[in-house]
Amino acid sequence: MSVHVFKLSHVSSCLSCHRLQESLLSSASGYRNYRGVLNWCVVMLVLSNARLFLENLLKYGILVDPIQVVSLFIKDPYNMPAACLVIVSNVFIVAALYTERRLSVGCFSERVGLLVHSINLSVTLCFPVTIVLMLKSITPVGGASALGVYTVLFLKLYSYKDVNKWCREMSHAKAHLYYFVFAPTLCYELNFPRSPRIRMSFLLRRLFEMHLILFMICAVYSPHWSLICLQWMIPIIQSSMKPLEVNIIPLSSLSHQVPNHLLWLIFFYWFFHSSLNFIAELLQFGDREFYRDWWNSETITYFWQNWNIPVHKWCLRHFYKPLLKSGVSKWLGQSAVFLASAFFHEYLVSVPLKMLRPWAFMGMMAQLPLAWFVARFLRGNYGNAAVWLSLIIGQPIAVLMYVHDYYVLHYREGSAGGGPE
Repeated sequence: MSVHVFKLSHVSSCLSCHRLQESLLSSASGYRNYRGVLNWCVVMLVLSNARLFLENLLKYGILVDPIQVVSLFIKDPYNMPAACLVIVSNVFIVAALYTERRLSVGCFSERVGLLVHSINLSVTLCFPVTIVLMLKSITPVGGASALGVYTVLFLKLYSYKDVNKWCREMSHAKAHLYYFVFAPTLCYELNFPRSPRIRMSFLLRRLFEMHLILFMICAVYSPHWSLICLQWMIPIIQSSMKPLEVNIIPLSSLSHQVPNHLLWLIFFYWFFHSSLNFIAELLQFGDREFYRDWWNSETITYFWQNWNIPVHKWCLRHFYKPLLKSGVSKWLGQSAVFLASAFFHEYLVSVPLKMLRPWAFMGMMAQLPLAWFVARFLRGNYGNAAVWLSLIIGQPIAVLMYVHDYYVLHYREGSAGGGPE
């Protein structure tokens, strides 16, 4: 009997090779492993744009040499004001540490401590602006780097002030300020989660990625080989100069959307994955959630909440939730967060370029009506496509506006007077 049943089941299995199931690319299948598709996209992106790079190389020749790369950061090798400005930032760290020490032993009242912290934080933002605007020897890249350091420091010191106010009785926490300054987070805690050991293989992989990507962006093999991305971007920018003079901004923006977006993606991977993981591994900082799946964003709000987790956590903890506790509505709270973000975007762009323009500010504030429209009328894949379009189209337009204004200010006016500055 058992042999008969076995033969029947064997025959049945041979005759039946189908079952109820969905195709893998259908949403109902529940399939989520698309790493191979992602790798295919990366390979196709590199191959499809390699032709443009080679054409530019043959047409324009070598456009960038090591001297030009170094000059982006310093004009005089014996005078590096941007580096000195970063070193001076230790003054504000020591001031915050000293204030908390005085508060912990009762030498300062809470009101006096708040006043000192407020002055220290205000000067942290205003002092580098004054230096960058006054000194002509600071380049736009050097100024942007220094202001980026001061912006991160401002957010860290604000968090340091708030958490110590919440936990005043635990005075031993004040000794950990410098670990917090270098840790890849903007939110202070008394005890950060720590990894058990430093994984040398992981550390070396991230270090290799950092150097490889830096080479792609701003490094050279020798005087005969220029960097890949600038070799690609400069011909487009040069060809855009004439349209810029007659203010044909949309036509010029179309030509550099792909390289601009590619640079942004490369920077995201270099900073949020390679660099922050390298620092975290070196400091044994346990929380490695520096980003979430922003590429799956179906709304603008989801993108801004998930592409930069350190900033999102800071805004949520020290800005948005305190506003809600004070009685502000959620909509006004979100608008205030976008307003603050717009200010810092403009702070990091206009000051290093030494020209006050509202393009970054307006671009950030334009996210509010766009976020409402996408959330209200688009869903699923349509919403995700709208987010990607805003990233691919919106950023190049803002960048080109700054390029246009900087060109008019420094080159067209300079040529009228006998040559560029």
